[in-house]
This record gives sequence, structure tokens and C-alpha cells, in this order.
Amino acid sequence: MTNKIAFVATEMLPEQAAPVNTKGAIAWMQSNLFSTPRDTILTVVFLAVVAGILYYLVPWLVLNSVFFADSIRECREIDTGACFAVVTSRFNQLIFGFYPSQHYWRPILTFLMMFVAFAPLLHDNLPRKMLWFTAAFPLLAYWFLWGGAIWGPLLIVAALVGTYFVYKTAAASLSPILSLIASVVFLIFWLLFIQSWLSAGLTNTIGFIGLEPVESAKFGGFLITFVIGVSGIAGSLPIGIVLALGRGSDMPTVKMICVGFIEFIRGVPLITLLFVASTLLNYFLPPGTTFDLILRVIIMVTLFASAYMAEVIRGGLAALPRGQYEAADALGLNYWQATRLIVLPQALKISIPGIVSTFIGLFKDSVLVSIIGILDPIGIMQPIRSSSEWNGIIWELPIFIGLVFFVFCFAMSRYSMYFERKLDTGHRN
Repeated sequence: MTNKIAFVATEMLPEQAAPVNTKGAIAWMQSNLFSTPRDTILTVVFLAVVAGILYYLVPWLVLNSVFFADSIRECREIDTGACFAVVTSRFNQLIFGFYPSQHYWRPILTFLMMFVAFAPLLHDNLPRKMLWFTAAFPLLAYWFLWGGAIWGPLLIVAALVGTYFVYKTAAASLSPILSLIASVVFLIFWLLFIQSWLSAGLTNTIGFIGLEPVESAKFGGFLITFVIGVSGIAGSLPIGIVLALGRGSDMPTVKMICVGFIEFIRGVPLITLLFVASTLLNYFLPPGTTFDLILRVIIMVTLFASAYMAEVIRGGLAALPRGQYEAADALGLNYWQATRLIVLPQALKISIPGIVSTFIGLFKDSVLVSIIGILDPIGIMQPIRSSSEWNGIIWELPIFIGLVFFVFCFAMSRYSMYFERKLDTGHRN
């Protein structure tokens, strides 16, 4: 009788419970907080400091706080904690500024449409047909917020369609650069000379069809923060990609223009550009020309963020292995095909942390517009503090404004981490 030795298991071994000291909250605390005497001392000191802060902060912030009162004097009569009644009393002003109350539904609907428009960009399991709504959202948002006749947005759509046909027609006989220049000239000519003339003609012929206009001076609070922040975020990414590609271009003129723009913008503080947008820009316009202040600020903020975005994306392009470019050449792809299919997708994936960091910084930097007279939440906070009802409020308004910014910035950061994990195709030990 011969003994048979099996070197490979013929059946699955039953699962065994993990060791007691490696699973659960107590095991995690032992390995992360109390693993060494030094860690134990630091943990105890830190917990003591946190407990001391919470001992004084929680009663004032939560237990004794007041949420409903008509003035700070009434708050103090009710309790001695934080007077968050200033937030509930001026909530509409903090959110909408001086936007007409009967039209609050318009910014609320625009805010909801923003999530619908961004949904197909943030989730790949949604129908691609939703991208048509994403493309139309900027015009819809402008029309809903500022109002006016419907002919303006429709004529802009016509201008974009006409620009596309001009480019395709010019591309048949001209180089891509000259075709692009011709299409841009057509678009500028349309917006400066044809747009207003056609809009006025349609209004006089057919009549006014649209929403009641709301002037930019009525905008304020978090409404203006989202208008500037979201517009800057949406506009800076494509411009930054173009600048990054232009900086790495082999064409000396294109490279010189992109490098000059990036270095100039990155060398000038944002507040200086905002002052240029609010005051100096009017001196370069023809007499009698009206250029909306919020639009000027959006343009300057977008250009400022695009310069930083270009450097972030250039870092992603530089981190891409040289073999990827050689593989694109081996496949016979031209420059645009290789850039669109191979180079940019990988470079953008590498640049996700820097891109989202730039987005978060841009969203927070939007509060600087209060310096040039735009009443964002920081700008509205000062008149509220100076009013007779709330004179003496110190911490409550900054806490609320900071909490709102934290929620949205934290959400962007969490989604960035989720997106990185989703696109991670590397092998890890």
C-alpha cells in the first residue's frame, strides 16, 4: 500500500475568525492611538484639549443657542448661547441677496437644473442624451437668473450653429488655424453687431416673450457666489486644457502666447484683476458701452483660474510616460487623435487632485468680490451687523457662512477621491 501525497489542496479550507486583537474599535485604537507610550501620551493630551474646548463650546453653540428672535436683545433675554436667530431672520438675504422675493423660484430652479446638467459629466451610467441639456444649461441659467426676452438665448444658439458651419466651410479650403480664426471672427461679429439688432427686431415684430428682467445689482449672497464660482469652474477647465497644450506646442507663436498669458496671470493677484474688471475695463470700451459688472468679474475669475489650471494639467502631461506618445505614433494617429484618445485622458486622470484643489480654491476665492462692491455673503454680513437689530453679532454669521462653504468644498473633495478610485487601473500591493 503506497502513500499518496497531495501538494495541492483538493478542497476549500473553512473560514476562520480573525484574531481577537485585530478586529473592532478596540483593536483599531490599540494599533493607532495607544501602540507606543509616546502615542498614548499624545492621544491623552489631544483628547484632554478637545474635551476642554467642547466643554465651553457645546453649551454656547448648541445647548443654549437661540434660533428664533427678532433682535440680538431678544436673543440675550431668551438665553446666553449663540444667537443664530440672525441667520434665520436674514436667511433669504444671505442666500438670494436683494433678488425679488416673488422670483425666488428662478434661482432655486436654476440650482436644481445645475445638478441635472452636471449629472452626465459626473456619472457614466446616465444616458448620454442628457449632454444636450448640459450644453444648453448655461443659456438656460442666464435666462432664468437675469430674465429678459427668450430671443437672446435663441440667437446665441443660432450664432454657435453659424460658427460651426463657418468653420466647416472654411476648413474645406483653409488650414485648421485659419478656419478657427474665421469662425471666431464670425462669432464676435455676430455678438457685437447682429445679436442686439435681431433681438430688438424680433421683440418689435413678435412681441416680448420671456421673463421679467432682474438687474445685476439685485444679485447677492450665496447666489452670486455660485454664479461666479460655478461659471469660473466650468470655464477654466477647457481654457486651461487649451493653454496647457499650447504651452507644450512646437509652434513658437502659439507657445509664446500661452506662456506669456499664464505667467502674467499667475504673477498678478486676483484682487488686482477684480479691480481692473470693475473700474479700468470701462476705459477701454467705446463711450456709452454697458458691460455688466458680474459678467466682467466672471471673465476675470475664469481667466485667472485657467492659468493655474493650465499648470496643473501641464504637470499631468509631463508625468505621462514617453511610451504613450510613441504608442500613439506607432498606431498612426495624428496629433489631435493622439491627444484626444490617449494623451489627455491619462493626463487628466493624473491631474485630478490638482484640478479639484484649483476648483475648491476658486470657489472660496469668490468671496473677494465683496472688495469691489458685490454683496456676496461676506459683503452682506457687514450691513447686517451694522443694523440696529443685530448690532453686536460677532461669530454667528461667519460660522454659518463657513459651514456652507465647508459643505460644498468637502463634497467636491470627497467626489474627487471617489473619482480617483474609480479611474484607478494601477496594480497595488
